[in-house]
Amino acid sequence: MKHYNIQGYIRHKKDLELELKRTEQDIVIDSEGNVDYTTMDNDTIIKMWMPLCEALARKFATSQQASGVMSIMDLISEGYLGLCKAVRKLDRQTLAESEDTEKTIKSFFAKRIRGAIRRGIDKNRGDMRIPEHKLNEIRKNFGKDKKAVAMFFNSIFLSIDAKTEDDMIYDIPDESEPYNQDLLNMYLMSLLKSHLNEKEYEVLRLSYGLNCDKHSATEIADKIGIEGSSSYVRVSQLKKQAVDKLIENVDHSQVLDYL
Repeated sequence: MKHYNIQGYIRHKKDLELELKRTEQDIVIDSEGNVDYTTMDNDTIIKMWMPLCEALARKFATSQQASGVMSIMDLISEGYLGLCKAVRKLDRQTLAESEDTEKTIKSFFAKRIRGAIRRGIDKNRGDMRIPEHKLNEIRKNFGKDKKAVAMFFNSIFLSIDAKTEDDMIYDIPDESEPYNQDLLNMYLMSLLKSHLNEKEYEVLRLSYGLNCDKHSATEIADKIGIEGSSSYVRVSQLKKQAVDKLIENVDHSQVLDYL
């Protein structure tokens, strides 16, 4: 546990404890003994969840190299700003329908509080301002995660056309444990439906044989209405386009079990 011998921080802790005690009378409890967030005002919810800002801020390093010139109080303040913005975006109807309201609201707030603190650190770290989307790319293992996703989808879909029958005699037997084909097919179809348009979805589904027999490029062109002598080329283009879209949009954690 970190200890901060900062006068402002110690005073803040005492003030927060007093404010939380005063807030207890404004907390609404439903008939089942749970906190009813649907009828409480924003100010009360903010005060209730202020300790979460401190808990998350304490996980960030405060050395100069790590956070620029930000102290623990600066980090907590950034967290409070993120909390205030998150409360304004809170969907009370979603909370009312949630099976675990506390878990739902904590997850919603924590993500936005961490984001606010990170943005504060990035803004104060140095003179050069790096765009947030580039910082997010750097945080994701310098693109290694995306390479893993690319390896998965390329091996599943693009490798279908990569070999001829003559090449098969040179294959080294794969002794690794095979995928559960039915589970893999169901999972792939859910990913395809989430990220692809109808034509891209059909091209990958028919080429891989998801819930059907595998089809050649010419057969796929006939099924999806692509005409002309080079229709099979357009099918190949659609397949590559669909795979690239999956690589761009699917997080590595979604295919981790299959890598």
